[in-house]
Amino acid sequence: MKKISVTVLLLLTVIFCWAKPPKYVFYFIGDGMGPSHVLGTELYLGEREGVIGRPNKLSFTQMPYTAFVTTFSASNGVTDSAASGTALATGNKTNNGHLGVTPDGNPVYSIAWDAHKAGYAVGISSTCPINHATPGAFYAHQKSRNNYPQIAEEMLTAGYDFYAGGDPICNNEQRKKLYSDATEQGYSIVRGYDEFKEKKEQANKIMLYQKDIATEIPYTIDRDDDDLTLAQITEAGIEFMSKKSKKGFFFMVEGGKIDYASHSNDVATMMHEVIDFSNAIEVALKFYEKHKNETLIIVTADHETGGIVLGFNHSYTLNLKAIAEQEVSADNMSKILIKAADNSKEFSWNDAKELLKENFGLWDEVRVDEYYEKEMKKSFPSTATDSDVNERNNKLKHIAQLAKEALAHDAAISWASGNHSATFVPLFAIGVGAKDFHGVIDNTDIPKMIGKIANYR
Repeated sequence: MKKISVTVLLLLTVIFCWAKPPKYVFYFIGDGMGPSHVLGTELYLGEREGVIGRPNKLSFTQMPYTAFVTTFSASNGVTDSAASGTALATGNKTNNGHLGVTPDGNPVYSIAWDAHKAGYAVGISSTCPINHATPGAFYAHQKSRNNYPQIAEEMLTAGYDFYAGGDPICNNEQRKKLYSDATEQGYSIVRGYDEFKEKKEQANKIMLYQKDIATEIPYTIDRDDDDLTLAQITEAGIEFMSKKSKKGFFFMVEGGKIDYASHSNDVATMMHEVIDFSNAIEVALKFYEKHKNETLIIVTADHETGGIVLGFNHSYTLNLKAIAEQEVSADNMSKILIKAADNSKEFSWNDAKELLKENFGLWDEVRVDEYYEKEMKKSFPSTATDSDVNERNNKLKHIAQLAKEALAHDAAISWASGNHSATFVPLFAIGVGAKDFHGVIDNTDIPKMIGKIANYR
């Protein structure tokens, strides 16, 4: 009888341990990341090594639990990032353009707020401005997502422990006041990962930004060594918040510029952003390995952007290895062409062609369809010193856009639009309570499920 009682006690102890809510919750949001963004990046990684398939899987696609997520807003089947961010943060549908409020304008509160009120450390981060739609949905309440100064001020109202990403969108005076107020409320304004390592021990709360004021972190493909990466932001947040609260932490990490690159239909830049996002999730997975019974990791997207199509020709031949030839974003290619034109009175089409070959691999490893070469040459300004510099620069920007399209054409990638679509987005999960995420769910279900699993609500 005594042996039976001991056995029952042990079983109850095991059940209790497994039933405990997670101490650490990671919520990764790939802005604009649809199923083809994910699979296309994995197929690209394979082709880059001469393999057809998925030999190099992204970190999050190896998670054991998956689901499809619907993203429609209260006002339309196609959502914007404010409405979808509100759904993912609070579990409430709202109209496109609304942030942290109902369609009637009443405030609704996020799971980050619930975690904060429950005594957990809270971190909100992005590669975009920290007062952009997705991060803002976790702390702000505005009828317009464009109320950027007011959204930024609500960072201080929420009072979370760790903010990181691009500086908030606002004018210089507003930013100066915001940072002054933040400092008075106990925040350390930290610039760059090296400065974070220097100041983390003395800081009470942290705002981590680029080394120099910038409203976004540069595209991965364009970054310099001293630019922040999403992996560094994730590492910094984990390190800082692990010591901040004994209860644990809630950490939202947004790969925001997957969406930017998809709006631009820049396939190589987009795939580098997905890889950067995966690298950040790899940091969380390493943390999970040390805290398996205390951690939940959710990875999803707010919507799909661009309607990317993997393969469009009749020969069924993807050529994704061509993407590896692009070394800068199309936006940066425009700047390179403009700078070259500024620095040379005799800047010619052949000079431009050499720069496109150097940075995009065109006419070298990348086959350029006759149509694109003809259009680029036709768009080239008659002289490098056109009297209307703006007109000249616009022509050079158009050439960079055509170059991006030429590369995508050779890779057999096409885009349906430069905007959001209403398609499903994927969800991946691992850890405590992850098994609850399966099938087809709505974006509003995710925060409700996290709140229940983590016992925030």
